[in-house]
Amino acid sequence: MNSCEKITLQLLLEDGVIDRGYMQALGEEMDSSASVVEELVARGLVSEETVLNRLAEEFSLPRVNPLDIATPQRAIAGVERQFCLDNGMLFYDRRGSSVKAAIYNPLELEKVDHFSQVMALDIEPYLASKEAILQAIERVFPENTETIETLHREISPSRPEGDSGNRSTPGSDRDPGTIVSYVELIMREALKRGASDIHLEPLEKRFRIRFRIDGVLHETESPPKRLQPAIISRIKLMSQMSIAEKRLPQDGRIQMDVDGRSIDFRVSAVPSAHGETLTLRLLDKESLKQGLAELGLLPDDQARFERIISLPDGIILASGPTGSGKSTTLYSCLNYLNKSDRKIITVEDPVEYQLGGINQVQVRSEIGMTFSAGLRAMLRQSPNIIMVGEIRDLETVEIAINASLTGHLVFSTLHTNDAPSAISRLRDLGVEPFLIASSMRAVMAQRLVRRLCAECCQPGQLREMEVAAVESSGPVPDGAQWNRPVGCPACRGTGYKGRIGVFELMEITSEMGSLIYSGGSLAAMRSLARDQGMLTMRQDGLRKAARGITSVEEALSVTAK
Repeated sequence: MNSCEKITLQLLLEDGVIDRGYMQALGEEMDSSASVVEELVARGLVSEETVLNRLAEEFSLPRVNPLDIATPQRAIAGVERQFCLDNGMLFYDRRGSSVKAAIYNPLELEKVDHFSQVMALDIEPYLASKEAILQAIERVFPENTETIETLHREISPSRPEGDSGNRSTPGSDRDPGTIVSYVELIMREALKRGASDIHLEPLEKRFRIRFRIDGVLHETESPPKRLQPAIISRIKLMSQMSIAEKRLPQDGRIQMDVDGRSIDFRVSAVPSAHGETLTLRLLDKESLKQGLAELGLLPDDQARFERIISLPDGIILASGPTGSGKSTTLYSCLNYLNKSDRKIITVEDPVEYQLGGINQVQVRSEIGMTFSAGLRAMLRQSPNIIMVGEIRDLETVEIAINASLTGHLVFSTLHTNDAPSAISRLRDLGVEPFLIASSMRAVMAQRLVRRLCAECCQPGQLREMEVAAVESSGPVPDGAQWNRPVGCPACRGTGYKGRIGVFELMEITSEMGSLIYSGGSLAAMRSLARDQGMLTMRQDGLRKAARGITSVEEALSVTAK
């Protein structure tokens, strides 16, 4: 239930229009994602007119029915259909720099003010029903097929880039709205292409935009350099950053609903030589609904991993560099373990994804809410399972170890190149070997490799260097199917589409614990782990290459021997 619906129900209760007992019973009867207000209207217990009149009175907003009025094209100049749908807003009467807008959520008046600043318009909000606005949008935009390409042609100057020309209408009807649409379409295009982040980089003579897709940066057509300040300001406003501050780094967040999917963009702004560089990281909650198998674990590793994470206590670490999928792995573990009889608490910096049924705590170092402080507080909440976003210092790891020794299952991440190196890293932080040996349950190191495009990959012969690498990594699997990338429209000519994990799962057995306790070397730990059945990331990658999932070239490029 969103904030607007809560306020609507409260107003109707205060006026005696609806009964609290019946409303609560109705809420329990319905699906949690359904609208109680819409159900009350559908059952005839309250009229839509009553609801709208009460909200209009409470927020001092005039009423309008957008279906009863004509919407000239100049009123929606520079505005895309999807923009109206996402923001629940339809412009319908434009006179000079003023325009009237129908909205259905009166709590979003700040959003109206925000668009007034960005679009250089005086927007007058009028309250209307959601259904009427949606129908009017469909009527006004019956064949709107605006894309990044068409918008780029409109904002690209027909004159040389350095020539400012004689622009008599710097605040014209088209430009501000086009910036709004252009920024949103960049974000949608990144999602459509499966990008993990967007990079907006001011260079000396141009403004470069690149998408990172499957770990590789791809440049897209750049907008004119003259629009760089407007595009950067638009994104900073959307992410609640100060547009006046251009000397210091800033962080922000944008949330969008795209085709029924809730997408978060984590935004970072950093000053550079030719303006502020922005990076938008896409956080798609749908990616967290995958099971452990979708991570890329093959059946034998998956069975071992499920057994390990089902233990009642101990520490389980995911290790690897930034961008190797550690957080996704841990979130998938929490989803797997998230049952009604368990209490799960996380402390993260930042909280990247919000998970239902899990208590998530945001680190705020500036006020003393560090990982260690959050972890101490979590232990007083009597949890069964704890996730610490990252182990960064001795204090945090000591608290995590104490938690594991007192009956808690603890998940966290560490930046190391492989699984055995995680033990060395903990020792370097100052943790006593006997504490590591008694608390650790497993370390899983990982990388991400690109999947071959199923539409165009073809069988191929291994090159001499690849044959040598495969043979040196162990026995070649029977029936190996070595595929190579080709390239087609489905994968945009790259030969790859999507990514999958390659893993190195080191279980802390009693023998490994004894070796750690006695101060065994990294080489000795690596040798023992292999003797006990651990496959290296390279071996796991080549197993996937032998199944035609990825290419040998790709597996070798991201893993060490």
